Amino acid sequence: MSTASERPTVFITDYAWPDVEIERAVIEGAGFRLVAGPAKPASAAEIEALVEQHQPAGILTNWAPVTAKAIASSRPLQIVGRLGVGLDNIAVEEATRRGIWVTNVPDYCFEEVADHSVGMLLAFTRGLLHFDREVKAGRWEPSSARLRRMSTLTCGIVGYGRIGRSTAQKLNGFGARVLAYTRSPRAGEKGVEFVALEELLRQSDAVIVHIPLTPETKHLLNRERLALMKRGAFLVNVSRGAVIDTQALIEALQSGHLGGAALDVLENEPHVPEPLLKLPNVLLTPHIAFTSDASLRELRQWASEEVVRVLRGELPKEARNKPAGR
Repeated sequence: MSTASERPTVFITDYAWPDVEIERAVIEGAGFRLVAGPAKPASAAEIEALVEQHQPAGILTNWAPVTAKAIASSRPLQIVGRLGVGLDNIAVEEATRRGIWVTNVPDYCFEEVADHSVGMLLAFTRGLLHFDREVKAGRWEPSSARLRRMSTLTCGIVGYGRIGRSTAQKLNGFGARVLAYTRSPRAGEKGVEFVALEELLRQSDAVIVHIPLTPETKHLLNRERLALMKRGAFLVNVSRGAVIDTQALIEALQSGHLGGAALDVLENEPHVPEPLLKLPNVLLTPHIAFTSDASLRELRQWASEEVVRVLRGELPKEARNKPAGR
């Protein structure tokens, strides 16, 4: 248990990289103390026990759950910082009620996620995944190719924040027609047509999902909406797995209604449903769209600096809530 004579503690719950040296350099360089939990995300109960033990003034979390109980158990707590963008693993309402800041790092990986989504689309349109498997299986059949020219495609982007805009720019470079669905269309935006979600699904040859997970967006792409998509269309998800109804997606792929899917995120990751492993028209990556050497340095540095800023009595730059009494 921390005492008043000790330096304020920052607790990092988990981390998807080899060490916490960048975080330690920032936090301990500012005069605070860093304590790291296990690299792989622990359970909610384990995180609650560690927070109770260390009484941190700041928490940094990657994937591990920071529950209302964990937040309530640390008397000195001033900030919960997400090492990432989404906040679905943090009890934001409880933090807000207790006057605790919640922050994230919204701009660190937009290029990487956009690159990943377009790369997945190219893998499908150019048959990269399929023909790699065919050649390795001893089949050399170029006459079987049924490939697409990118400039002939209509590509729909669901969610048009910074990542969506970057994806649109890259697709524009290939000459594709780009549609986008967002609750806040940008006036005068070039190279993109804003349409309703249902219209986007009906018109698109490929749909790329960039929308955050909230109670309103869970299973946004459900059985009814997937049925609106063109027969043979391709679906890319690099946002959060639960934005898509997994069982409905599997059924649409098995029936042949959808031509394929590329998923960097899954609803109950790291569990992968058996049908997704067996379907030949499914491309899977293990939630790595955000990753590059540059993006991880920025993520770790900026998230740690935000915690230091708050513990020094300054306002955070990327607050995602308005704490009570602040």
